[in-house]
Amino acid sequence: MRKLDNLELVKVTRFLRGKARDLDAPIWKALAERLEKSKHKRCVVNLSHINRHTEDSETVTVPGKVLGAGTLDHKVSIAAFCFSEEARRRIEAAGGACLTFSALVEKNPKGENLKIIG
Repeated sequence: MRKLDNLELVKVTRFLRGKARDLDAPIWKALAERLEKSKHKRCVVNLSHINRHTEDSETVTVPGKVLGAGTLDHKVSIAAFCFSEEARRRIEAAGGACLTFSALVEKNPKGENLKIIG
């Protein structure tokens, strides 16, 4: 992992832990804990997996990286630590959105109706 990624990861996990405490939303703490795992244990999810486990217009979060393998045939908003360029292109082509964790917290502060995949 590059040093810049590590600094960004620390910043994201601190942000999520703070929001969990401030908003009394334990889902943000659960995401922070999953992101704090070692690089080799952090999840990597393909679009085909997301496609199988989501419905149209759902919002999901991935505590790791989203890869572009597979297809996405419905609109899904996905928040993840990072996206491959192919994944980002396919998500947006399907009408979905690639979100940062801070944008997701702003959009859904309590984390209601949110799936964690990975």
